[in-house]
Amino acid sequence: MSSRRSRQHSGSTRISDDQIIELVSKLRQLVPEIRNRRSDKVSASKVLQETCNYIRSLHREVSDLSERLSQLLTTIDADSAEAGIIRSLLNQ
Repeated sequence: MSSRRSRQHSGSTRISDDQIIELVSKLRQLVPEIRNRRSDKVSASKVLQETCNYIRSLHREVSDLSERLSQLLTTIDADSAEAGIIRSLLNQ
C-alpha cells in the first residue's frame, strides 16, 4: 500500500499516512519521556503509549494540585491577602 493512502475517520474526515507520521513526530517532541531519549528510533505505537502515560500523569498532577489548593483555601481567611492572590490567579 502507498504511504499516501487515506484513512476514513469519523464520517468524511480523511487523514493520510503522511499526516499521521507528522502528528506522531510532533508527539515525539512534546512528550518528555521520548524527547529526552538519545535514540530517535521509537515506534509510533511506543510514542502513542508514552503520550497516553504522560497525559495520565498530567491528570494526576492536576488532581493533586487541585486537592492541595482546596486544602489551602480551607485553611486561610477568605478576606486575607493570600486568599485575594489565589482568587486573582484562579481568575486569569
